[in-house]
Amino acid sequence: MTTSPSPMDITIQNPIETTAISHDLSDGNGVALPSSSPSPILTHRKFLVSVEVCLKPSSTARVEDVRLAVERMLEKRSLSYVDGPIPVPIDDQFLFENVQRICVCDTDEWVTNHDILLFWQVKPVVHVFQLSEEGPCEELGGDGQLSSFNDWILPAKEFDGMWESLIYEFGLKQRLLRYAASALFFTEKGVDPFLVSWNRLILLHGPPGTGKTSLCKALAQKLSIRFNSRYPQCQLIEVNAHSLFSKWFSESGKLVAKLFQKIQEMIEEENNLVFVLIGEICDDIMFFNIQY
Repeated sequence: MTTSPSPMDITIQNPIETTAISHDLSDGNGVALPSSSPSPILTHRKFLVSVEVCLKPSSTARVEDVRLAVERMLEKRSLSYVDGPIPVPIDDQFLFENVQRICVCDTDEWVTNHDILLFWQVKPVVHVFQLSEEGPCEELGGDGQLSSFNDWILPAKEFDGMWESLIYEFGLKQRLLRYAASALFFTEKGVDPFLVSWNRLILLHGPPGTGKTSLCKALAQKLSIRFNSRYPQCQLIEVNAHSLFSKWFSESGKLVAKLFQKIQEMIEEENNLVFVLIGEICDDIMFFNIQY
């Protein structure tokens, strides 16, 4: 578990004016969008609660079939909703053979004083995913230089559980997730950034050891799960800043240009969501891009 020895700040360039967004907006992935109303209750008087379903590595089941099966199971069992795992039903052979775990997430955003959401108050939003076990792929530099970046296919087994293990002040991770999800939603809908002030850059700054890099990786992992139905291919690029500097005149600029040319090639793939993490300069920066 990572704890913060001192406060960590999140700087979001041009923060979204939440008062300009209606609370009826929904991104379809169970990620709350900025709301002008203090209440997260939908017009149907139900809360959107994310339910994450991790498939077994051996599973070849269709994601849509698993999602529908989990929705039927949740409706049939009339569960109360609180953060934590839901046992995979052994009497459902399809789920038992294909699902590794089912977990309810982020209910603390909607309730106070450790209350519990009852089944009739909730509209579960099911996210089905399968962890990649490939590990990082390094882009090696020339002339014995350090690799310029590491590349992970998301969601990655290496980052599994990282979001839950990071402990910060109440609501910090949820605010960060909401902002990043809103930025992706606005990008897809073609929102003019001159009309609604927003961008896709997040800057985390704070003393060493407060978990900035881990939080960036965990956020990318979480977004890849929440948006996997929209962006089936997700990658995290962690830039090795030290590899971009050279003792030779003008060589550093060439290395930077070469790196971002490769990143541009990645985002040109259809339905590919790319997160770029740049750390160890002064603070941790993450931005993300989508190419249509």
